[in-house]
Amino acid sequence: MPLFSSATPLNRAETGLLLGAVGLFALAVWGPVLPASEHQHAFADQRAWLGIPCALDVLSNLPFALAGVWGLVVLRRVAGIDSASRWLAALFFSGLLCTAAGSMLYHGQPHDAGLLWDRLGMVLPFAGLLGLAATSRVSERAGWAMAGAVLLAGPLAVAWWAHTGNLLPWAVLQGGGMLLIVLLALRKPLTGAWGLPLASVIAWYVLAKALELGDHQVFDLTHGLVSGHTLKHVAAAMAAWPVISLMHNVAQARPSHALPGNPSRVESHTPAVGA
Repeated sequence: MPLFSSATPLNRAETGLLLGAVGLFALAVWGPVLPASEHQHAFADQRAWLGIPCALDVLSNLPFALAGVWGLVVLRRVAGIDSASRWLAALFFSGLLCTAAGSMLYHGQPHDAGLLWDRLGMVLPFAGLLGLAATSRVSERAGWAMAGAVLLAGPLAVAWWAHTGNLLPWAVLQGGGMLLIVLLALRKPLTGAWGLPLASVIAWYVLAKALELGDHQVFDLTHGLVSGHTLKHVAAAMAAWPVISLMHNVAQARPSHALPGNPSRVESHTPAVGA
């Protein structure tokens, strides 16, 4: 799986992605120190159930596992897909399984050691998602490059936080990566590309972050029924649904259906809001 499928120079979109990645790297390395919150483990819902501590925050990770398994099953039914999209989709859905495991481990007993595994698990689906977005909007080699960059930078950012307490590199990876996905959503899919519905994915992500930030407020508003962090897990898992739905539609199409990775496709579009 070569990173570059040809020796052609970078096109304008690839150059823009490269410059954006370099800028984010510079911010992560030379930006101000961002200490983690002293209350980062103080989740609103601490209730146990059937011997499971923080039960709802633990069990609400099951949708990640369900989405991961479901996506891998559907992916096997997709015929004629190019290797880049298949591998990146497999990384995304396999990563959801790792996310479920890491988050369940962490929320069973919230502390820094568990949070390290939680964040490492999150790196995998994020790499797959950013890679798929770049593949469908820019080029196959851009997709490989973006996924590879996240797979390299993610563990380094987590290790740096664990060693120094500086959360900035991790925050830049998450926030900056999503910013790149937003910018990619402003471009139409390439001719013959797998039109990943980035707008829907972004909407679920934004909702998940809002629920995460409003953890205690949601718990109070629901009179202790459910916390924002519990709902955040469900909303974040729902971000996989647009990808699964798209794959299901592709699987139902004829084998000759246009798919990404077609060597003949060219970048003949102007920026527009993606599907």
